[in-house]
Amino acid sequence: MSFAFVFPGQGSQTVGMGKALADTFAPARAVFEEVDAALGEKLTRIIWEGPPEKLMLTENAQPALMAVSLAAMRVLQADAGVELARDARFVAGHSLGEYSALAAAGALSIADTARLLRLRGRAMQKAVPVGTGAMAALLGLDFEQAAAVAAEAAQGQVCEAANDNGGGQVVVSGDKAAVERAVEIAKARGARRAMMLPVSAPFHCALMQPAADAMAGALAGVVVKPPVVPVIANAFVRPIRDPADIVRALVAQVTGTVRWRESIAFMAAAGVTMFYEIGAGKVLSGLVRRIVDSASGVSIGTPDDVAMFRFGKA
Repeated sequence: MSFAFVFPGQGSQTVGMGKALADTFAPARAVFEEVDAALGEKLTRIIWEGPPEKLMLTENAQPALMAVSLAAMRVLQADAGVELARDARFVAGHSLGEYSALAAAGALSIADTARLLRLRGRAMQKAVPVGTGAMAALLGLDFEQAAAVAAEAAQGQVCEAANDNGGGQVVVSGDKAAVERAVEIAKARGARRAMMLPVSAPFHCALMQPAADAMAGALAGVVVKPPVVPVIANAFVRPIRDPADIVRALVAQVTGTVRWRESIAFMAAAGVTMFYEIGAGKVLSGLVRRIVDSASGVSIGTPDDVAMFRFGKA
């Protein structure tokens, strides 16, 4: 059986995530302590105690989700004997999860990743004035149909396919009026559902160019190493290992489509049959089964999940 480890993106955060891991396993506690030290504040207090609206802030949610993913990964390595270079065919992550994947594979340090994601969250929030951008989920249309809806809705504004999540789930992003038009057009085109999303900014579209520029500057100042296992980049849908390619991919994904459906299909075509979702929630493991019938997705984010993984490997 060929494995891939995948890492969740924004939207999977919940207050209290990762606390049971930290309470149970010293390697998990060490990750949270490292993230707190890197940011110069107790992000763990927000993760474990809330309030929810503070955790939901992009600048907090992004490093928080990474911290939980890396805590779970460190526990798998220390307690379940996982060696990524030996056990994984690929790693990948959904949007910010790509940073988690790179940190897990040794391309970025945890401290640098935490600081990059704090900056990324702030830059993405600042790129567009609050209330002028929006995102919407179009359900029941394939990617080509959704992209056509976005193009028709643009009318001189920005409206683009932001997330191709698979299973007939595409998210569009852009100027608020254009996204609202896309919702109505999608309904007329037979979408099962089309709805505005409660997000604070229009991620993964051309309006995010100021954030892409900020990330290019920030990434120029950190050490990026070749990962121990190939990373499937959101923007390119191909395995990357060269540090220069990694930087290009991370900059491109800020304004580009998260090509998740294609990424899972690529890994499955290369022989991956089991996808382990590392961190908070079960969003990605659910999508796996909707993208590739023959593949399985399993989430690992609690001590019980770790025990089940260890038992399954024994």
